[in-house]
Amino acid sequence: MLGPEHEFSLVNEELKALPIVDKVIRDFRGRIVNFVELSHFTFGKELQMHVLEIKPNAPFRSPDIFEETMQDAVLTLTDFLERKYKAQLLGTGMHPLLMLKETAVWPHRHKQIYQAYSKVFNLKRHGWLNIQSFQLNLPYSDEKTAILMHNLLGEICAYLPAISASSPIFEGKIGDLVDNRLRFYMQNQKEVPSIVGDVIPEYVSSLKQYKREIIERYSQDLANVSVDKCILYRDWVNSRGVIFRFDRKALEIRVMDEQECVKSDVALSCFIRALIRGMLNEEPHFLPHEILVKDLHAVIAEGLDARVMHPKGQTARQVCGHFCTVAWKNATEEEKKYIPIIEKRTRHGSLSDIIKKKVQKKAQKTDFKESIVSVYSSLVKSLIRNQPYL
Repeated sequence: MLGPEHEFSLVNEELKALPIVDKVIRDFRGRIVNFVELSHFTFGKELQMHVLEIKPNAPFRSPDIFEETMQDAVLTLTDFLERKYKAQLLGTGMHPLLMLKETAVWPHRHKQIYQAYSKVFNLKRHGWLNIQSFQLNLPYSDEKTAILMHNLLGEICAYLPAISASSPIFEGKIGDLVDNRLRFYMQNQKEVPSIVGDVIPEYVSSLKQYKREIIERYSQDLANVSVDKCILYRDWVNSRGVIFRFDRKALEIRVMDEQECVKSDVALSCFIRALIRGMLNEEPHFLPHEILVKDLHAVIAEGLDARVMHPKGQTARQVCGHFCTVAWKNATEEEKKYIPIIEKRTRHGSLSDIIKKKVQKKAQKTDFKESIVSVYSSLVKSLIRNQPYL
Protein backbone atom coordinates (compact mmCIF):
# COMPACT_ATOMS: atom_id res chain seq x y z
CA MET A 1 0.00 0.00 0.00
CA LEU A 2 1.15 3.53 -0.82
CA GLY A 3 -0.25 6.60 0.93
CA PRO A 4 1.05 9.79 -0.73
CA GLU A 5 0.66 13.41 0.37
CA HIS A 6 1.57 16.12 -2.15
CA GLU A 7 2.21 19.83 -1.59
CA PHE A 8 1.99 22.42 -4.39
CA SER A 9 2.32 26.20 -4.55
CA LEU A 10 -0.45 28.30 -6.07
CA VAL A 11 1.14 30.66 -8.62
CA ASN A 12 0.13 33.01 -11.42
CA GLU A 13 1.62 33.17 -14.91
CA GLU A 14 4.58 35.22 -13.64
CA LEU A 15 5.20 32.57 -10.97
CA LYS A 16 4.12 34.89 -8.15
CA ALA A 17 2.93 32.95 -5.11
CA LEU A 18 -0.80 33.39 -4.43
CA PRO A 19 -1.78 33.13 -0.73
CA ILE A 20 -5.39 32.30 -1.55
CA VAL A 21 -5.91 28.71 -0.38
CA ASP A 22 -8.81 29.76 1.85
CA LYS A 23 -10.52 31.52 -1.09
CA VAL A 24 -10.02 28.46 -3.30
CA ILE A 25 -11.59 26.20 -0.68
CA ARG A 26 -14.51 28.60 -0.09
CA ASP A 27 -15.22 28.92 -3.81
CA PHE A 28 -15.02 25.16 -4.31
CA ARG A 29 -16.94 24.09 -1.18
CA GLY A 30 -19.07 27.16 -0.39
CA ARG A 31 -17.42 27.81 2.97
CA ILE A 32 -13.96 27.71 4.50
CA VAL A 33 -13.01 24.28 5.81
CA ASN A 34 -9.64 22.61 6.30
CA PHE A 35 -10.13 19.98 3.62
CA VAL A 36 -12.49 19.26 0.74
CA GLU A 37 -13.17 15.58 0.17
CA LEU A 38 -14.15 14.54 -3.36
CA SER A 39 -14.85 11.06 -4.70
CA HIS A 40 -11.25 9.81 -4.92
CA PHE A 41 -9.06 12.51 -3.42
CA THR A 42 -8.99 15.27 -0.82
CA PHE A 43 -7.39 18.69 -1.04
CA GLY A 44 -6.96 21.45 1.47
CA LYS A 45 -4.81 23.74 3.54
CA GLU A 46 -1.25 23.54 4.74
CA LEU A 47 0.40 25.89 7.19
CA GLN A 48 1.29 28.28 4.35
CA MET A 49 -1.52 30.23 2.71
CA HIS A 50 -0.07 29.69 -0.78
CA VAL A 51 0.38 25.90 -0.48
CA LEU A 52 -2.29 23.32 -1.28
CA GLU A 53 -2.11 19.74 -0.05
CA ILE A 54 -3.54 16.91 -2.14
CA LYS A 55 -3.93 13.34 -0.90
CA PRO A 56 -5.99 10.25 -1.76
CA ASN A 57 -9.01 9.18 0.23
CA ALA A 58 -7.44 5.75 0.73
CA PRO A 59 -3.96 4.25 0.19
CA PHE A 60 -3.14 2.69 -3.18
CA ARG A 61 -2.25 -0.93 -3.82
CA SER A 62 -1.40 -0.21 -7.44
CA PRO A 63 1.09 2.46 -8.58
CA ASP A 64 -0.87 2.76 -11.83
CA ILE A 65 -4.03 3.67 -9.91
CA PHE A 66 -1.93 6.01 -7.75
CA GLU A 67 -0.75 7.85 -10.86
CA GLU A 68 -4.16 7.94 -12.51
CA THR A 69 -5.99 9.15 -9.39
CA MET A 70 -3.54 11.84 -8.32
CA GLN A 71 -3.07 13.13 -11.86
CA ASP A 72 -6.84 13.44 -12.12
CA ALA A 73 -6.70 15.45 -8.88
CA VAL A 74 -4.04 17.74 -10.34
CA LEU A 75 -6.04 18.32 -13.54
CA THR A 76 -9.32 18.86 -11.67
CA LEU A 77 -7.75 21.52 -9.47
CA THR A 78 -5.74 23.06 -12.30
CA ASP A 79 -8.88 23.50 -14.38
CA PHE A 80 -10.70 25.15 -11.45
CA LEU A 81 -7.75 27.40 -10.58
CA GLU A 82 -7.25 28.49 -14.17
CA ARG A 83 -10.92 29.37 -14.69
CA LYS A 84 -11.41 31.12 -11.35
CA TYR A 85 -8.06 32.76 -10.63
CA LYS A 86 -5.85 32.29 -13.70
CA ALA A 87 -3.67 30.34 -11.29
CA GLN A 88 -1.65 27.15 -11.58
CA LEU A 89 0.00 24.55 -9.39
CA LEU A 90 3.78 24.36 -9.00
CA GLY A 91 5.67 21.46 -7.48
CA THR A 92 9.31 21.29 -6.26
CA GLY A 93 10.60 21.60 -2.70
CA MET A 94 10.60 25.41 -2.43
CA HIS A 95 9.03 28.30 -4.28
CA PRO A 96 12.02 29.86 -6.10
CA LEU A 97 10.99 33.53 -5.86
CA LEU A 98 8.86 33.79 -2.71
CA MET A 99 9.76 36.45 -0.16
CA LEU A 100 8.40 35.57 3.26
CA LYS A 101 6.25 38.72 3.47
CA GLU A 102 4.30 37.47 0.43
CA THR A 103 2.59 34.64 2.29
CA ALA A 104 1.12 33.95 5.72
CA VAL A 105 0.04 31.26 8.17
CA TRP A 106 -3.41 29.63 7.85
CA PRO A 107 -5.74 31.79 10.04
CA HIS A 108 -8.93 29.67 10.10
CA ARG A 109 -10.01 26.36 11.68
CA HIS A 110 -7.20 24.56 13.56
CA LYS A 111 -5.32 27.85 13.75
CA GLN A 112 -4.77 27.10 17.45
CA ILE A 113 -2.17 24.52 16.42
CA TYR A 114 -0.16 27.10 14.51
CA GLN A 115 -0.66 29.64 17.28
CA ALA A 116 0.77 27.09 19.72
CA TYR A 117 3.82 26.64 17.51
CA SER A 118 4.23 30.41 17.08
CA LYS A 119 4.61 30.90 20.84
CA VAL A 120 7.91 29.01 20.68
CA PHE A 121 9.05 29.10 17.07
CA ASN A 122 9.46 31.92 14.59
CA LEU A 123 7.10 30.81 11.82
CA LYS A 124 8.27 33.64 9.55
CA ARG A 125 11.10 31.49 8.25
CA HIS A 126 11.59 29.45 5.11
CA GLY A 127 11.52 26.26 7.18
CA TRP A 128 7.86 26.97 7.90
CA LEU A 129 6.55 29.19 5.10
CA ASN A 130 8.50 28.00 2.06
CA ILE A 131 8.89 24.24 2.05
CA GLN A 132 6.95 21.66 0.04
CA SER A 133 7.45 17.97 0.68
CA PHE A 134 6.25 14.76 -0.86
CA GLN A 135 5.34 12.50 2.03
CA LEU A 136 4.83 8.76 1.68
CA ASN A 137 3.01 6.51 4.15
CA LEU A 138 3.91 2.81 4.20
CA PRO A 139 1.70 0.51 6.32
CA TYR A 140 3.01 -2.04 8.80
CA SER A 141 1.30 -5.23 9.94
CA ASP A 142 2.78 -5.89 13.38
CA GLU A 143 5.22 -4.35 15.85
CA LYS A 144 8.22 -6.47 14.86
CA THR A 145 7.87 -5.51 11.19
CA ALA A 146 7.16 -1.90 12.09
CA ILE A 147 10.37 -1.54 14.12
CA LEU A 148 12.48 -3.20 11.42
CA MET A 149 10.97 -0.99 8.72
CA HIS A 150 11.54 2.11 10.84
CA ASN A 151 15.20 1.30 11.37
CA LEU A 152 15.80 0.36 7.71
CA LEU A 153 14.06 3.50 6.45
CA GLY A 154 16.41 5.54 8.63
CA GLU A 155 19.31 4.25 6.56
CA ILE A 156 17.50 4.86 3.26
CA CYS A 157 16.60 8.41 4.29
CA ALA A 158 20.24 9.39 4.73
CA TYR A 159 20.77 8.98 0.98
CA LEU A 160 17.29 9.49 -0.48
CA PRO A 161 17.62 13.30 -0.78
CA ALA A 162 20.40 12.77 -3.31
CA ILE A 163 17.71 11.76 -5.82
CA SER A 164 14.66 13.53 -4.37
CA ALA A 165 16.11 17.05 -3.95
CA SER A 166 14.26 19.67 -5.99
CA SER A 167 14.97 22.91 -4.12
CA PRO A 168 18.10 24.57 -5.57
CA ILE A 169 16.68 28.12 -5.61
CA PHE A 170 14.91 30.38 -3.11
CA GLU A 171 14.37 34.16 -2.93
CA GLY A 172 15.48 34.36 -6.56
CA LYS A 173 18.99 33.06 -5.84
CA ILE A 174 20.73 29.72 -6.14
CA GLY A 175 21.18 28.32 -2.65
CA ASP A 176 24.42 27.02 -1.26
CA LEU A 177 23.15 23.43 -1.01
CA VAL A 178 21.53 20.89 -3.31
CA ASP A 179 18.56 20.36 -0.97
CA ASN A 180 17.78 23.76 0.52
CA ARG A 181 14.35 22.66 1.77
CA LEU A 182 15.93 20.13 4.12
CA ARG A 183 18.47 22.71 5.22
CA PHE A 184 15.69 25.01 6.43
CA TYR A 185 13.61 22.09 7.68
CA MET A 186 16.43 21.05 10.00
CA GLN A 187 16.56 24.55 11.51
CA ASN A 188 12.88 25.43 11.82
CA GLN A 189 12.44 24.05 15.37
CA LYS A 190 15.92 24.64 16.74
CA GLU A 191 14.44 26.16 19.90
CA VAL A 192 13.29 22.62 20.87
CA PRO A 193 15.82 20.38 19.10
CA SER A 194 14.35 17.09 20.34
CA ILE A 195 11.44 17.50 17.87
CA VAL A 196 13.61 17.17 14.76
CA GLY A 197 16.47 15.28 16.36
CA ASP A 198 19.11 14.52 13.73
CA VAL A 199 16.37 14.06 11.07
CA ILE A 200 17.70 10.50 10.76
CA PRO A 201 15.53 8.64 13.30
CA GLU A 202 17.22 6.91 16.20
CA TYR A 203 17.21 3.12 16.15
CA VAL A 204 14.55 1.66 18.43
CA SER A 205 13.71 -1.86 19.56
CA SER A 206 10.04 -1.42 20.50
CA LEU A 207 7.12 0.96 20.12
CA LYS A 208 7.17 1.45 23.89
CA GLN A 209 10.77 2.68 23.67
CA TYR A 210 9.87 4.95 20.73
CA LYS A 211 7.02 6.56 22.62
CA ARG A 212 9.08 6.96 25.80
CA GLU A 213 12.37 8.20 24.34
CA ILE A 214 11.09 10.26 21.42
CA ILE A 215 7.46 11.34 21.79
CA GLU A 216 7.52 11.81 25.56
CA ARG A 217 10.88 13.57 25.42
CA TYR A 218 9.92 16.25 22.93
CA SER A 219 6.53 16.63 24.57
CA GLN A 220 8.17 17.28 27.94
CA ASP A 221 10.57 19.74 26.31
CA LEU A 222 7.60 21.54 24.75
CA ALA A 223 5.76 21.55 28.08
CA ASN A 224 8.83 23.10 29.70
CA VAL A 225 8.46 26.13 27.42
CA SER A 226 4.71 26.33 28.16
CA VAL A 227 3.37 25.15 24.81
CA ASP A 228 -0.38 24.61 24.58
CA LYS A 229 -1.59 21.08 25.24
CA CYS A 230 -2.96 20.69 21.69
CA ILE A 231 0.50 19.71 20.39
CA LEU A 232 1.71 17.65 23.35
CA TYR A 233 2.09 13.86 23.02
CA ARG A 234 1.16 13.94 19.33
CA ASP A 235 2.96 11.55 16.97
CA TRP A 236 2.70 14.02 14.06
CA VAL A 237 4.69 16.67 15.94
CA ASN A 238 7.77 14.47 15.52
CA SER A 239 9.72 16.01 12.64
CA ARG A 240 12.29 13.32 11.97
CA GLY A 241 12.67 12.01 8.44
CA VAL A 242 10.63 8.91 9.31
CA ILE A 243 7.89 8.88 11.94
CA PHE A 244 5.22 6.51 13.18
CA ARG A 245 1.62 7.50 12.47
CA PHE A 246 -0.19 5.27 14.91
CA ASP A 247 -3.68 6.29 13.81
CA ARG A 248 -2.87 5.03 10.29
CA LYS A 249 -0.71 2.11 11.42
CA ALA A 250 1.90 3.44 8.99
CA LEU A 251 5.38 4.89 8.76
CA GLU A 252 5.53 8.34 7.20
CA ILE A 253 8.61 9.38 5.21
CA ARG A 254 9.27 13.13 5.29
CA VAL A 255 12.71 13.72 3.75
CA MET A 256 11.61 14.00 0.10
CA ASP A 257 11.06 17.28 -1.73
CA GLU A 258 7.88 17.48 -3.81
CA GLN A 259 8.74 16.56 -7.39
CA GLU A 260 7.67 18.21 -10.65
CA CYS A 261 4.88 15.75 -11.57
CA VAL A 262 2.83 12.90 -10.18
CA LYS A 263 4.70 10.28 -12.21
CA SER A 264 7.96 11.26 -10.51
CA ASP A 265 6.30 10.99 -7.09
CA VAL A 266 5.01 7.54 -8.04
CA ALA A 267 8.52 6.57 -9.16
CA LEU A 268 10.00 7.55 -5.79
CA SER A 269 7.24 5.59 -4.05
CA CYS A 270 7.82 2.44 -6.11
CA PHE A 271 11.57 2.74 -5.59
CA ILE A 272 11.21 2.97 -1.81
CA ARG A 273 8.62 0.20 -1.56
CA ALA A 274 10.66 -2.21 -3.68
CA LEU A 275 13.88 -1.27 -1.86
CA ILE A 276 12.41 -1.80 1.61
CA ARG A 277 10.91 -5.10 0.39
CA GLY A 278 14.39 -6.24 -0.64
CA MET A 279 16.00 -5.05 2.60
CA LEU A 280 13.39 -6.86 4.68
CA ASN A 281 14.32 -10.09 2.88
CA GLU A 282 17.99 -9.75 3.82
CA GLU A 283 19.86 -9.96 7.11
CA PRO A 284 19.94 -6.34 8.33
CA HIS A 285 23.31 -4.69 8.89
CA PHE A 286 22.71 -1.28 10.42
CA LEU A 287 25.25 1.50 10.02
CA PRO A 288 26.01 3.54 13.14
CA HIS A 289 23.55 6.38 13.60
CA GLU A 290 26.31 8.99 13.64
CA ILE A 291 27.57 7.87 10.22
CA LEU A 292 24.08 8.19 8.74
CA VAL A 293 23.76 11.70 10.19
CA LYS A 294 27.12 12.77 8.73
CA ASP A 295 26.23 11.27 5.35
CA LEU A 296 22.85 13.03 5.36
CA HIS A 297 24.52 16.39 5.91
CA ALA A 298 26.91 15.65 3.04
CA VAL A 299 24.03 14.63 0.78
CA ILE A 300 21.99 17.75 1.59
CA ALA A 301 25.01 19.85 0.64
CA GLU A 302 26.36 18.02 -2.40
CA GLY A 303 23.66 15.64 -3.55
CA LEU A 304 24.74 12.67 -5.64
CA ASP A 305 28.38 13.82 -5.58
CA ALA A 306 28.57 13.73 -1.78
CA ARG A 307 31.36 11.61 -0.29
CA VAL A 308 29.80 9.11 2.12
CA MET A 309 30.79 6.27 4.42
CA HIS A 310 28.39 3.57 3.22
CA PRO A 311 29.87 0.09 2.54
CA LYS A 312 28.19 0.00 -0.89
CA GLY A 313 29.78 3.17 -2.24
CA GLN A 314 32.07 6.09 -1.63
CA THR A 315 29.59 8.57 -3.10
CA ALA A 316 25.86 9.03 -2.70
CA ARG A 317 25.50 8.25 -6.42
CA GLN A 318 27.09 4.83 -5.91
CA VAL A 319 24.91 4.10 -2.88
CA CYS A 320 21.76 5.12 -4.76
CA GLY A 321 22.90 2.96 -7.68
CA HIS A 322 23.12 0.01 -5.29
CA PHE A 323 19.67 0.85 -3.94
CA CYS A 324 18.33 0.89 -7.52
CA THR A 325 19.72 -2.60 -8.11
CA VAL A 326 18.06 -3.93 -4.96
CA ALA A 327 14.79 -2.18 -5.81
CA TRP A 328 14.74 -3.56 -9.37
CA LYS A 329 15.35 -7.13 -8.17
CA ASN A 330 12.46 -6.88 -5.72
CA ALA A 331 10.02 -4.79 -7.77
CA THR A 332 6.68 -5.95 -9.13
CA GLU A 333 6.02 -5.64 -12.86
CA GLU A 334 4.02 -2.47 -12.21
CA GLU A 335 6.81 -0.96 -10.13
CA LYS A 336 9.36 -1.73 -12.85
CA LYS A 337 7.59 0.76 -15.13
CA TYR A 338 8.58 3.57 -12.76
CA ILE A 339 11.96 2.65 -11.31
CA PRO A 340 13.86 3.64 -14.52
CA ILE A 341 12.96 7.27 -13.69
CA ILE A 342 14.94 6.92 -10.45
CA GLU A 343 17.78 5.21 -12.29
CA LYS A 344 17.97 8.20 -14.66
CA ARG A 345 17.98 10.59 -11.71
CA THR A 346 20.81 8.60 -10.16
CA ARG A 347 22.90 8.73 -13.34
CA HIS A 348 22.12 12.23 -14.62
CA GLY A 349 21.18 14.25 -11.54
CA SER A 350 18.30 15.05 -9.22
CA LEU A 351 15.62 17.52 -10.23
CA SER A 352 17.55 20.06 -8.15
CA ASP A 353 20.68 19.47 -10.25
CA ILE A 354 18.74 19.76 -13.51
CA ILE A 355 16.89 22.93 -12.51
CA LYS A 356 20.13 24.61 -11.46
CA LYS A 357 21.87 23.74 -14.75
CA LYS A 358 18.92 24.89 -16.86
CA VAL A 359 18.58 28.19 -15.02
CA GLN A 360 22.31 28.90 -15.20
CA LYS A 361 22.35 28.14 -18.91
CA LYS A 362 19.39 30.43 -19.64
CA ALA A 363 20.87 33.14 -17.44
CA GLN A 364 23.79 33.43 -19.86
CA LYS A 365 21.39 34.99 -22.36
CA THR A 366 18.76 36.70 -20.24
CA ASP A 367 17.97 38.22 -16.83
CA PHE A 368 18.43 35.76 -13.97
CA LYS A 369 14.86 36.14 -12.69
CA GLU A 370 13.53 35.62 -16.22
CA SER A 371 15.56 32.45 -16.48
CA ILE A 372 14.01 31.19 -13.23
CA VAL A 373 10.50 32.00 -14.44
CA SER A 374 11.18 30.29 -17.77
CA VAL A 375 12.46 27.04 -16.22
CA TYR A 376 9.82 26.85 -13.50
CA SER A 377 7.08 27.61 -16.05
CA SER A 378 8.27 24.46 -17.81
CA LEU A 379 7.88 22.62 -14.50
CA VAL A 380 4.28 23.85 -14.26
CA LYS A 381 3.70 22.30 -17.68
CA SER A 382 5.44 19.09 -16.55
CA LEU A 383 2.90 18.79 -13.75
CA ILE A 384 -0.06 19.30 -16.10
CA ARG A 385 1.32 16.90 -18.71
CA ASN A 386 2.60 14.48 -16.07
CA GLN A 387 6.01 14.34 -17.76
CA PRO A 388 9.21 13.99 -15.70
CA TYR A 389 11.68 16.82 -16.24
CA LEU A 390 14.76 14.76 -17.02
